[in-house]
Amino acid sequence: MTDAPQGQGRGYFAVLALAALGVVFGDIGTSPLYAIQACFSQEFGVGVTAENVLGVLSLVFWALFLVVSVKYLAFVLRADNDGEGGILALMALVHPRHAGPEAKRRRRGVRTIVLISLGLFGAALLYGDGMITPAISVLSAMEGLELETPHLAPFVIPLTVGVLIGLFLLQRRGTTSVGKLFGPIMVVWFAVLAILGVRGILLEPQVLAALNPVHAVNLLAHNGIHGFLILGAVVLAVTGAEALYADMGHFGRRPIRITWFSLVFPALVLNYFGQGALVLSDPTLRDNPFFHLAPAGLVLPLVVLATLATIIASQAIISGAFSLTMQAVQLGYSPRMEIRHTSEREIGQIYVPQVNWALMIATVALVLAFRSSSALAAAYGIAVTSTMLITTILFSVVARERWGWNAVLVEALVGVFLVIDLAFFAANLVKVLQGGWLPLVVAACIFVLMTTWRQGRRVLGERLRATSQPMERFLEDIQKRGPTRVRGNAVYMTGNPKVAPSALIKNLEHNRVLHFQIAMLSIQTEDVPHVPPENRVSMDPLGNGFYRVIARYGFLDEPNAVEVLTYLKEKGLNLPLEDTTFFLGRERLIASGRSGMPRWRERIFSFMARNAQQATAYFRIPPDRVIEVGSQVEL
Repeated sequence: MTDAPQGQGRGYFAVLALAALGVVFGDIGTSPLYAIQACFSQEFGVGVTAENVLGVLSLVFWALFLVVSVKYLAFVLRADNDGEGGILALMALVHPRHAGPEAKRRRRGVRTIVLISLGLFGAALLYGDGMITPAISVLSAMEGLELETPHLAPFVIPLTVGVLIGLFLLQRRGTTSVGKLFGPIMVVWFAVLAILGVRGILLEPQVLAALNPVHAVNLLAHNGIHGFLILGAVVLAVTGAEALYADMGHFGRRPIRITWFSLVFPALVLNYFGQGALVLSDPTLRDNPFFHLAPAGLVLPLVVLATLATIIASQAIISGAFSLTMQAVQLGYSPRMEIRHTSEREIGQIYVPQVNWALMIATVALVLAFRSSSALAAAYGIAVTSTMLITTILFSVVARERWGWNAVLVEALVGVFLVIDLAFFAANLVKVLQGGWLPLVVAACIFVLMTTWRQGRRVLGERLRATSQPMERFLEDIQKRGPTRVRGNAVYMTGNPKVAPSALIKNLEHNRVLHFQIAMLSIQTEDVPHVPPENRVSMDPLGNGFYRVIARYGFLDEPNAVEVLTYLKEKGLNLPLEDTTFFLGRERLIASGRSGMPRWRERIFSFMARNAQQATAYFRIPPDRVIEVGSQVEL
């Protein structure tokens, strides 16, 4: 869905725009809580002078404009995969698995491996973002309590942990009902941001001069290395830009763009400038300028509103991690996991228990370890800038090779984006030892797991093919041997529709009987988010009661083997569920050191395979209709 459906009125568009406020802009909308505070932190060694304040505000304004307004909203949002966005969808555009022979030949080699690896590492970084965003957002909101009542300072960490645990405990209920409140709350939040910003600007109207980019250039030129390093804090103002792209499929490009330019962007700029004006008028307030903007009696209500906004921002990131996991499973980069749909109407409303609990433990651990939003900011920037850089690289490939844009135009455009991204990335590299190592380590571990699973599945497929039999030869043997046929139907799940499933061969070998009707069902995931129902199932009669069936799903669709039986009935093959048995192969993997992977990766793959969700549950097959046929396979 790239835009609102045709024929829908303004009311429908308004609903989309309101919903986008609560999901798409939650992360970037709560950046004012900590971005300016980080910019004026004493660690950068930049004095709080009028010119430096104007320089910081100018950097923030032009970062928002160039990165969010130009790069993401004007260009990156064009790179939709059947309406869906996000770095895995972008990677699928760069390297579609079902491309033609000529395209495959061009993409073969080191370059392809590098691009795919970049995409996977960018996806892995988003899990690190999912850990840090709830921690830094909720903690920065709770720190406002110290201004209202300093004696509450010891309770900031426990309250933050309590809010985070409650947030993750509620995930199992889904966000459908709560989501209706997200938009209105964020409307209030952005209105308050704007009002507080105007209040601050009135203290020092000269800050409006920061709209002139000369002030940004002067800051970088006159402060040497300290001026450059401050970019590591400025980038916090554009965190959440990747969410604009990832959530495009839920709301469409147009609602996101209009909401950004009409409300979010102006409110953010006003608030940032208001905070700058406050710091300029009283440099001692630079430690927490956001809450100092509020009148003394309204700090506590602002803390409550900020906490609600950060919960919404955290919810969006957590939901994004769930969606990313579902895509990884469908695209073959993750073992099967339990994925629960929490809404009967919205396909994007899902809950992944393993990911939820892992994020909860990691987020709480981060709060307890770093204990302040300013300390967490060091860990935050490296994940954001790395993902932004990878998105730019993949976008350039799509623009040239998929869209056929002029090479000179692409190089010029991407060159500007790369200069900005590389500057932010380089400024954050110095924070690696201060906590920036954390998201990199997390991303590296997840990257190893994803690539190990992908490579392990390839090796396993080769091992199974080596011991398998082409379907045509198997049918010839059946014709000669004439085994006993028994009443009923059988569905054999197989990853390769061209060979006889190992479960079928072993069942015939040991039981010496076959069902009257046998379907070899292969469920394939396409490089598109959704496959239309009319293109879902294809059937090829092979003779002698055998049928080759291929069911195609998008990487955001939910595979359902029982549903396939309904499509087959429409095509003339009646396999009643009560008279059909599903046969699944279950391999016990043994590390041998002969797979080409290091033995430690073989063991990791075996562990992941053992702990993957049962195929019965993943493909929605009733357990009482399943027979599993086991075998041992050396990797």
